[in-house]
Amino acid sequence: MPLLINREVVADNWSLLNEESFAPEATLSSGDIIVPYALYLEHKARLAEHNGQIALQVNGDDDLTERQENLDQFPMIAIDFPIFRDGRGFSIARILVRAGYKGEIRATGDIGRDRLAYMERCGFTAIQVADDQFKPEMLDAFGEISNFYQSATDNIRAVYHQ
Repeated sequence: MPLLINREVVADNWSLLNEESFAPEATLSSGDIIVPYALYLEHKARLAEHNGQIALQVNGDDDLTERQENLDQFPMIAIDFPIFRDGRGFSIARILVRAGYKGEIRATGDIGRDRLAYMERCGFTAIQVADDQFKPEMLDAFGEISNFYQSATDNIRAVYHQ
């Protein structure tokens, strides 16, 4: 899957783990791993033995309030958009930025061209697009809109305030 950082396609060195990765007979992947939040909570002790970096994958159903003060221990938080009409990931990104999170904030899941610029404005620093949805001309989406109807973390005033 193409990974966009700074509006360019880059290599992705992270591996997403699933429930099968934590089966008793399974060996955890080496290197940098992304762990869904529920699996992280369930397998924290086992993950403590991991040599590489550990990132969290969250979605709108996850309650991060109990971990919010410790989120800086994760170099990346991947926010999953399970379906197009679920916009809770935008709010999660804004909350992370406003809380002072300094790591990578990555968008994953159902990502379409029309959401790219607003994702960047909400604080996403990386966007992972599915192979079947990515086209190089998607990168043009970042500069296509000059006036915005909503505020975001980038401090650009909404058009109704100008």
